[in-house]
Amino acid sequence: MITVRIVFLDLDTLRPDHLGCYGYFRNTSPNIDSIAKDGVRFERYYCSDAPCLPSRSALQSGLFGIHNGAVGHGGTAGDQFVEGEPRGFRTRFARSNLFGLFRQAGLHTVSVSTFAERHSSFWYYAGFHEIYNVGMGGGERADQVSPVVVDWIERHGKEDNWFLHVNMWDAHTTYRTPPEFGNPFEGDDFFAHTWMTEETIARQRREASPHGVREIGMYNNTPLPDYPRQPMEVKNMDDYRTLIDGYDCGIAYMDMHIGRILDALRAAGVYDDVSFIISADHGENIGELNSYAEHSTADDITCRIPMIVKWKGGMSEMSDSTLRYNVDLAPTVADLLGLKKPDFWDGTSYAPTILEGKTVPRDYLVVSQMAHVCQRSVVTNDWLWMRTYHDGYHNFPREMLFDLKNDPHEEHNVAAEHPEICDRAAHLLLEWFDEQMMKSPSAVDPMQTVLREGGPFHTRGWLKTYCDFLRRTERANEADRLIARHPDEL
Repeated sequence: MITVRIVFLDLDTLRPDHLGCYGYFRNTSPNIDSIAKDGVRFERYYCSDAPCLPSRSALQSGLFGIHNGAVGHGGTAGDQFVEGEPRGFRTRFARSNLFGLFRQAGLHTVSVSTFAERHSSFWYYAGFHEIYNVGMGGGERADQVSPVVVDWIERHGKEDNWFLHVNMWDAHTTYRTPPEFGNPFEGDDFFAHTWMTEETIARQRREASPHGVREIGMYNNTPLPDYPRQPMEVKNMDDYRTLIDGYDCGIAYMDMHIGRILDALRAAGVYDDVSFIISADHGENIGELNSYAEHSTADDITCRIPMIVKWKGGMSEMSDSTLRYNVDLAPTVADLLGLKKPDFWDGTSYAPTILEGKTVPRDYLVVSQMAHVCQRSVVTNDWLWMRTYHDGYHNFPREMLFDLKNDPHEEHNVAAEHPEICDRAAHLLLEWFDEQMMKSPSAVDPMQTVLREGGPFHTRGWLKTYCDFLRRTERANEADRLIARHPDEL
């Protein structure tokens, strides 16, 4: 067997457009960028189901949330479907999960991650020989993760045939980069590059929006003195810059510690033999759809994620703009490692892109969110069409359409101007839904379960509290609209 060493950098809440290799104006990610330069960068890569738990459930299972069942953060939909009567001595998931593929290929598999404990989703550890949990439940920083990784590399990096999964959280709220890191972006020309304006902030401050401009804490704006990089309300452009700086410093701090991991691989003499996979579970809205420091919608900002693959013997200095899902990774890894693919996976392999530069076009994607809102959206090369079933107390219209090429920050809902595009997207969603339900082993749409159990998990029991907050902050009309929409949730 040819020696295989693989590092998977699983970087929580990472927007691709805040990385240098994806064109960001700030130097947030020199170490990630160096890997991207030697590999393939995927430009239109999406989690099928957002946010954290649903995305990683889709990634690990190779199945859309409508098939694996875990689409929320609590209630029945916070767990994967029970396989039921067809279950054998071992589950189907145990035989086909993503990380288990590396083990099937003969690699020693290692994870440094707290994700499973954070969400009580211990299926995420399936396939690993070794698991290191630093014990902070997603509240840790890179300086608590990288020493564990470096130590493992110093002890085992020279050995043959291993897979090392590294999970970092520094881009996730609450932004917590230590003060001694400083702010490498202080004084730069941020205001010349941002899409945000004082007028947009003023308009958003009149709207209801959990995690919005006036209540970044979801249903409150209570300051967090221990987290000075995380404003809990944005009143003006200076506050907005503080928030962006907090997010970007988290990326830069994480990237600095990724550099230490790369240095350890070089010191072990194996860096040039290592293949890298770099991705995220979801992005981060920082003002888009009046969502700040959160990932609470099924839109292009929350669902689009980075995917960078530097594969030994594969393509380098290449970008690919084909629409792709995170569930495509499992069949891709199976092909790269020469393994048989089960016929029930939902993804499509892009191994030919990594190895030969070949692309296979895809016309559209369907992305979903059911933890903060209930939405299913259709993404095409040019458009994002969003269908809202529960607005998560944002007062979203039932239908939204955004021109992604000309309006990447989703400022202008143009559904009324383009009924033919909306009709086409609605048809694609119906076509997708019918196909998935026909394939579903459970014949249950988990979104209907979420709605029956009281709506998205992060709204349950909060309507009165939030409406009281809206009234105290001069938005009684927005409270009245929410109550009219959700009379049964008071």
